[in-house]
Amino acid sequence: MKLHELTIRETHELLSSRKISSEELTRDYLERIQRLDPQVKSYVTISEDVALEQAKKADECLKSGEGLTPLTGIPYSAKDSISTRGVNTTCSSKILENYKPFYDATAIKKLNSANSVLLGKNNMDEFGMGSSTENSGFFTTRNPWNFDHVPGGSSGGSAATVAAGLAPFALGEDTGGSVRMPASFCGVTGLKTTYGRVSRYGLIPLVSSFDTIGPMARSAYDVALVLEAIAGHDPKDSTSRVESVQSYSESLKKTENLRGLRIGIPKEYFVEGLDKEVEASVRTAIKQIEGLGADVVEVSLPHTQYAIPVYYLILFAEASSNLAKYDGVRFGLSERTGDLMDVYLKTREAGFGAEAKRRIMLGTFALSAGYYDAYYLKAQKVRALIRQDFQKAFETCDALITPVAPTTAFRIGEKVTNPLDMYLSDVFVVAVNLAGIPALSVPCGFSNGLPIGMQIMGPHLSEETLLRIGHLYQSQTDWHTKHPRCW
Repeated sequence: MKLHELTIRETHELLSSRKISSEELTRDYLERIQRLDPQVKSYVTISEDVALEQAKKADECLKSGEGLTPLTGIPYSAKDSISTRGVNTTCSSKILENYKPFYDATAIKKLNSANSVLLGKNNMDEFGMGSSTENSGFFTTRNPWNFDHVPGGSSGGSAATVAAGLAPFALGEDTGGSVRMPASFCGVTGLKTTYGRVSRYGLIPLVSSFDTIGPMARSAYDVALVLEAIAGHDPKDSTSRVESVQSYSESLKKTENLRGLRIGIPKEYFVEGLDKEVEASVRTAIKQIEGLGADVVEVSLPHTQYAIPVYYLILFAEASSNLAKYDGVRFGLSERTGDLMDVYLKTREAGFGAEAKRRIMLGTFALSAGYYDAYYLKAQKVRALIRQDFQKAFETCDALITPVAPTTAFRIGEKVTNPLDMYLSDVFVVAVNLAGIPALSVPCGFSNGLPIGMQIMGPHLSEETLLRIGHLYQSQTDWHTKHPRCW
């Protein structure tokens, strides 16, 4: 078996027994990236020098046996909105094209403490604005299963990297499905964490009340290993949860069945417009989970129909506010010609792409005098109702299961000229961010050679339960072990 085919656990066993070195492993991945990524286009930046330096440090730890963790010497990549000291962090936008942070995001810092190895930064929709990675300011990432199709977004580069075997795991960021949708489209496992479970310090924000950092890997067990490393309270993030971090991977080792768990199936997620093969695959997966001992019941989330307009109204408003700092004076690109107003206008005209401009304009309108109460404030009130729907469902259920997306990955260019159609592709994922709860995307089938994902949602801080369901399901199926032709 080749090195890129190993899981994190298998790779850790080889490293800790010193059958391979981290430097050898890292060079193998770097060579593979150089060979395959020109087709996939999942990386914006390859940090070869940093990776080899970190790999040598990891080998010293492996030799001494001190401070070893399951991620020591394991390479990974990170979405380009997560700050990395001395390594370009561009949010795939020309306005930050040459930005090198002076500090690491807390999630990166924790992986550094675990002596993991950063291979590079992954392409994304500009500032996270998109569902296909076609809105990158640099280039479009391609789905490893079919290069004519999108990988999903906005963490499309991170999902494509794992699917193509260009990193054992990657960090993504989920604002409204940005980890789960690309995980589904690319056939990998992706976790949207509870809001505040992983520190947002060092994450360049899109929507501060939605953004969460989450891991993407080939299996629920590998995701659990990464979550253990990056989760936990951070005094630098005022929204960070104070609850202690569970040993998720150890819990999975003890998992034998799902007896005693009650799984809800929201009827609003199985409606007209859902692809028949997607529905069939998810319903088959639900039957398999029921066979593992779980009780399955139908539930209702009555305000689901309002999730898309509520999500996008809040997103536009908060994005407009968060992106105001990119004015040619304080951060990034600066077109210093003419007077101050010219600097503002020319910088933003040259630096932002069409989708970023569209969302800034809509958000500024929603926050303007006379419209704030009618749009933004009303959206926040309906957001509370959506949150209450989930709270009520979790009074009788331990988890909910739905599709991740209505279809499999669509073709490149199919929706990019129709923003509304693109926004509607998020219909099954955005409510999770409105409620701040965790959700796991797990591969559960294929349609026309493209992966299908199942979404498992739970109450706040229920990551252990979601990972347990996903892990047991994967122990009975092999969807997560299948690889694209470029593998």
